[in-house]
Amino acid sequence: MGFGDYPAEYDRAKHGPYDPARYYGKPDTPLGEVKISELGAWIRRRNFHPQAIVSACSRTFWRWQHKYVFPERANGAHFFQMAVGLSLFFYIINYQRIRTHKNYKYH
Repeated sequence: MGFGDYPAEYDRAKHGPYDPARYYGKPDTPLGEVKISELGAWIRRRNFHPQAIVSACSRTFWRWQHKYVFPERANGAHFFQMAVGLSLFFYIINYQRIRTHKNYKYH
């Protein structure tokens, strides 16, 4: 599987038109349904290859797009989500400079 190719699990005859927000691999137990005793085995079944992580992030992005940006009557939720996300990101990367600007009472 190279950059820009369909996933190896995708079969046009079986799945129909390609949807970038869908995982075409073998379905596994969702995290919310995993018992504590099965958690180690569930984590070992995950694929931590960089390409798999990028694919998961891409699917998450497309699911977000389909839910908040593409609907016919989309509201401003996606704008506020991005604004809050960027605010948190810039707060975290600038925390070393910000933490020295604390207000103290001198008395």
